[in-house]
Amino acid sequence: MKEHLDLNRIWIITDDIEENQRLDLFVASHLPELSRSRIQKIIRSGDVRINGLAVKSSHRLRTGDRVELAAENAKEQDVPPEGHDIPLDIIHVDGDVIVVNKPPGLVVHPGAGHLNDTLVNALLFHYPEIREAGPPDRPGIVHRLDKETSGVLVTARTVDAYLELLRQFKAREISKHYIGLVWGNMPRNEGTIDLPIGRHVRYGDRMSVKTNRPRRAETAYRVKKRFANYTLLDLIPVTGRTHQLRVHLSASGFPIVGDTGYGKKKTSCPRLFLHAFSLEFTHPSSGKRMAFSTPLPADLRGFLQSIA
Repeated sequence: MKEHLDLNRIWIITDDIEENQRLDLFVASHLPELSRSRIQKIIRSGDVRINGLAVKSSHRLRTGDRVELAAENAKEQDVPPEGHDIPLDIIHVDGDVIVVNKPPGLVVHPGAGHLNDTLVNALLFHYPEIREAGPPDRPGIVHRLDKETSGVLVTARTVDAYLELLRQFKAREISKHYIGLVWGNMPRNEGTIDLPIGRHVRYGDRMSVKTNRPRRAETAYRVKKRFANYTLLDLIPVTGRTHQLRVHLSASGFPIVGDTGYGKKKTSCPRLFLHAFSLEFTHPSSGKRMAFSTPLPADLRGFLQSIA
């Protein structure tokens, strides 16, 4: 359950005291009712803008700057999510980890517009002990899939498992494979897309190769099958940037079919054609290498049949 605040703020920096102040400290001083962690999340999501641009929390203010808070996305205070009886497709569960087959349309953790209908809410209902594993707003979550992306996702059931899985992700010891259908005919049967990604220079809620703060991003791909106007790909994210696969393929001229955020063409495909096919990691307790996979869902199989 979330509390709502009446937030609709615009500030103009005119005071010498505010000159050169960090953005996060400035917002905190004017909105003491918001926690520091909430302020950081709001800024990271692009909901606080300086002169119309999304910036980092450490951005230094200058006289004349216009600071605007997007109230519609910042009304929710941090209140721990509650468990709700939402069905889960469990692939594997033990004392340390829960591996699920996430359906399309399910958001991974609570946020603006999705407070009680997420994977976290479902996990808390079925496995309430995960509340201690990770941050209060997203317990157990060590990686994410976009709302419309389906497939394999691992979550932590204990604090130790949470920390170990995070370490493996950071060290790139976890292997992930996706299946994606893109517009057009990829010129090579396999290759690597190596383009830095960051927040868009103008639209802070989007990731892009057009950014002032680029971070290295690398995606490997292999062609699985070719169609008249499409190419089916096996996608391997070497790095794990937000929306990496979607941004890389769009920037390369081969956007993922059904991608309304980074694609341009309309299609009869029922949704984003991106499926997390397999996931491999080392078990936090046993040290054994574990691999899980889930087949392409019926809706995406049906679309492939329609274009064959």
